[in-house]
Amino acid sequence: MQLPKFILGDNTDYPDAIYIVHTEFPRFIINLENDEVEWFEEFDDHDQKEIENEMENLVQLATDFYDREVKRYDG
Repeated sequence: MQLPKFILGDNTDYPDAIYIVHTEFPRFIINLENDEVEWFEEFDDHDQKEIENEMENLVQLATDFYDREVKRYDG
C-alpha cells in the first residue's frame, strides 16, 4: 500500500487537538495545537542532531499540509 506523506487526524477525546501524521522517515505525529511531537523512530546521537536541525522544516511542512487541507474543505 502506498501512503501519502501526511495524514490529517483528529480524536473526539481531544477536541482541540489537530494531529498530522508524517508517514515517511522520520515518522512522527505532531499535535498542531501545541506542536508536541511523538516520534515513531529511535535515533542514535548522530541522527538526533540531524533531526533537531530538520525539525523546524518538518513542522513547517506539516503545518503547510494542514493549511492546504483546510482550504480544500472550505473551498
